[in-house]
Amino acid sequence: MPLEILRITDSGCPFAYSAEPALSTLRHRYGTGLDWKLGMIGLAENHEIYVEKGFTGTLMATHAASFSRKFGMPVTTAAKPRPLATWPACSAVVATRLHQPDLEAQVHRALQVAWFTTTALLDQNEALLPVLSEVAGLDAKEIVQAATNDSAVADAFAADRATARSAKGSPTEAQNKHAMDGDLSRYTAPSLLMTGPDGRTLEAGGFQPVEAYDVIIANADPSLPRHTTETAVEALEASPWPLAVVEVASILAPPLTPPDIEATEVTLIELAAAGDAERIAAGNGAFYSIR
Repeated sequence: MPLEILRITDSGCPFAYSAEPALSTLRHRYGTGLDWKLGMIGLAENHEIYVEKGFTGTLMATHAASFSRKFGMPVTTAAKPRPLATWPACSAVVATRLHQPDLEAQVHRALQVAWFTTTALLDQNEALLPVLSEVAGLDAKEIVQAATNDSAVADAFAADRATARSAKGSPTEAQNKHAMDGDLSRYTAPSLLMTGPDGRTLEAGGFQPVEAYDVIIANADPSLPRHTTETAVEALEASPWPLAVVEVASILAPPLTPPDIEATEVTLIELAAAGDAERIAAGNGAFYSIR
């Protein structure tokens, strides 16, 4: 029986996006042994929330560049005209969960990549639609409509937001990996909450190194088989979506060993040049998929 993991996240959170190398490593290490669920935080209902805090599109771009230098995921350093509200993108993820659940993770990933590698105003339906239309098999128009008008989606998203703001007294709060929304203690992204086969719940709050997530999984269910990915081709073949260089490098890295980003990039460039992989330019970097 797979280990259920609730990933509390937000499509517009730079920490959640920067944690993709660690999360990709877990997906490849445990495969179908993990049953991933999404809980959407909803960081900002409207963009004025960020404006009131002093954020601008330019400041967000400089922050994105800093995250990319530190954690390796591709970003655009072109400034958006303003900060973005995250509720519309989060609602689209929840709408997919209710209407096309097999594509929920793909939608969240597509929105994250578009959020950080383009200047699209993804708090507007006309910008969301083309991004969602790129997800194979998704009825993008239905999802955008449901995210906007479906009361069941609104209720489910409200439940997600409540769960995300229930960190009071939790290990996440004890580790000071929470944030405060008014009087409510909130899980930061990406927090992983796990329920083991014996019913015990364990959590790794907020942005953590892959070893922290991994040790919680091992404690939650020590019987889970682990898989070692040997080559970049194997990593790309097993991935449900294109991977950044740092993600492939992290998947291939031995335990407690820094990912060899330079060598991995050389390998991926050579695969693309030979026609065995596709390089998809994005922001200041690229994603790779198997042909």
